[in-house]
Amino acid sequence: MPETPTAPTERVTHSLVRDVTLPGGAGVLALVTLDNGLDHTKPNTLGPGGMAELKAALEVVRGRAEAGEIAAVGVTGKPYFLAAGADLKGVTTLNGHDEALELGRMGHAAYTILGDLREATGVPTFAFVNGLALGGGLEVALNCDYRTVASDAAALGLPETGIGLVPGWGGAYLVPRLVGVEKAVEVILTRPAANKPYKPAEALEIGLVDALFEAADFLEQSIIWAAKVVTGEIEVPRRELDPQPVWDVVVATAKAQLDAVVGTSRPAPHRALELIAGARNATKADAFAAEDQALADLIMSDEMRASIYAFNLVGGGKKPQGAPDPKLARPVTKVGVVGAGLMAAQMAFLFAQRLGVPVVMRDLDQERVDKGLSFVRETAEKLAGRGRLSPDAAQRIVASVSGTTDIGEFASCDFVIEAVTEVMGLKKKVFAELEGIISPETVLATNTSALSVTEMAADLRHPERVVGIHFFNPVAQMPLVEVINADRTSDEALATAFAITKKLRKTAIMSADRPGFIVNRLLLLVMGQVVDAIEGGTPVELADRALAPLGFPMPTFELTDLVGPAVAQHVLTSLRENLGDRIPASQGLAKIVEDGTRVVLDGPKGLPKPVNPAIQEYFGEALTPGEPGRHGQSVLDADGVLDQVLTALTTEIGLMLDEGVVPGPQQIDLAMILGAGWGFHTGGITPYLDRTGYSEKVLGKRFLPDGVANVPA
Repeated sequence: MPETPTAPTERVTHSLVRDVTLPGGAGVLALVTLDNGLDHTKPNTLGPGGMAELKAALEVVRGRAEAGEIAAVGVTGKPYFLAAGADLKGVTTLNGHDEALELGRMGHAAYTILGDLREATGVPTFAFVNGLALGGGLEVALNCDYRTVASDAAALGLPETGIGLVPGWGGAYLVPRLVGVEKAVEVILTRPAANKPYKPAEALEIGLVDALFEAADFLEQSIIWAAKVVTGEIEVPRRELDPQPVWDVVVATAKAQLDAVVGTSRPAPHRALELIAGARNATKADAFAAEDQALADLIMSDEMRASIYAFNLVGGGKKPQGAPDPKLARPVTKVGVVGAGLMAAQMAFLFAQRLGVPVVMRDLDQERVDKGLSFVRETAEKLAGRGRLSPDAAQRIVASVSGTTDIGEFASCDFVIEAVTEVMGLKKKVFAELEGIISPETVLATNTSALSVTEMAADLRHPERVVGIHFFNPVAQMPLVEVINADRTSDEALATAFAITKKLRKTAIMSADRPGFIVNRLLLLVMGQVVDAIEGGTPVELADRALAPLGFPMPTFELTDLVGPAVAQHVLTSLRENLGDRIPASQGLAKIVEDGTRVVLDGPKGLPKPVNPAIQEYFGEALTPGEPGRHGQSVLDADGVLDQVLTALTTEIGLMLDEGVVPGPQQIDLAMILGAGWGFHTGGITPYLDRTGYSEKVLGKRFLPDGVANVPA
């Protein structure tokens, strides 16, 4: 288990100043370069030490500006990075509100020198965004008068609300003035929620930066451009402040969206919107003071500490727990996919795109094969049309994927994955047929979402070659893959599975071969418990909203609709057969599947889809919470449904850890974040259960030590 965090040694980002003579007789530019002195794998971050050094350097520069020694000031970064934001490791060890408040004030004290220099001395400030600029890194640039960006800069954005914070060093005040209040909501709220920072061209388009130059001579071109701004040859227009009525409408619309999607599950987006709302009429000093207070409040919140825990899990970049030596992986020069349905075709496309090897799909008849090939071709054309694939790359992918009805085509494959219907007998039959055709070295994989891989391989001559590789739907978008280690899976097969998922740019988590593995075991348990409450008499619409405090990306029945009611019912039944009565059965859901009734209705884009009230009749009459229900217990209200779900989750995770499904709670958290959309603000799932007291109430102990994903007591 991880230890309670202690204050780490800051990796100080230094501020190195040198003079650059501007062309055209424009004078001297004092160029401040942010550089932590480390290689490109360790980006610049800004902690107290680095911020103090930046402030000291800028104070010297300000003195030179006042003395008339310089005509401009520039700020840039080491190769590939301006700065990746605040030093989050240090942030999570702050011990009180006063320390957190001081961190915000330190940032504003340094950045305000850049923001006020032109008004005080007539000397303009420039940010040359040569690489990644996120959070406090982008705010360095925002506080300058002008900004250029390199064409290859990895990302620009203010991701703070996605990790339980707010833009605290000027962003909430400055962005609405630069790009307008509507785009500011996108920059500060919408993009972070989708984890989608801006590309350089996008940042230029909305006005976050003023000019874009090619990477090869970026600094040289930026200096030439700055000189022209200094001499007046180039003028950069600035937009008028949006009128108050426009501001009010945008804020009100964003608030309604937050209330519907986020609710009260996490405070950061609401605090950020409050800052945007107040930014129009506040003085800069008052706006920055409000940022300081909001930042301090959030730093000392459990949601922020949990967010950083989750952020570090997702961005860990370490070798997956339990994975064998990568050198044991077998080379993959041709991939076989058994099946040509939607899931199979998605996998075939991804294998061709990322592995760059031939892929053959096989199905029982030509019509199914043709349909799978059409999906590959249409997907390539769609991505090329959107500019996400070059025409050559799209053509290569289409040419790489072939289809057949002849199982003998798999003889030349060194990796074959099956994606046929979730029926054990069918999957065993497929593997038995394959074993008579493929090479002894070929690795066999199954994409099963819940069935036993050990049983699937039991009758083979070489069960050690079989490994589970569970992709989530949609394959291209979902970042998680569960690698299933069956009872007899060899290290070579496991290493091959991990090597493939790495090349596919997925995060792999190894799971023992237990029912439902990680995500489906817990996610379907949640669905089952909600449906069980409805079977007992809780009204459908009330039960559907009961999990809102968890901040799931969608309500229960919208998730059921996404998964597919038939799939949900099948997995629930499978889990119940293997895990017993703690997995609820639902006659109502079975009838819904039988009739093909949709469980949600279409609604406004961007808002949760409402549950279809017609499905109430499948479960029986809705009863009044608190009255006797159909289970012989009182009908649950929303709080009761949430309690039932969290109690069941705590129990199940305790059993999973006892069974050794994963080495520790961190892997469960990572799986639920990436595979089920469990919010960063919860830290995954185990920090939430610790924080709300369920782990100690149900199991008598915490999952994680105090302080790992919460403000320590």
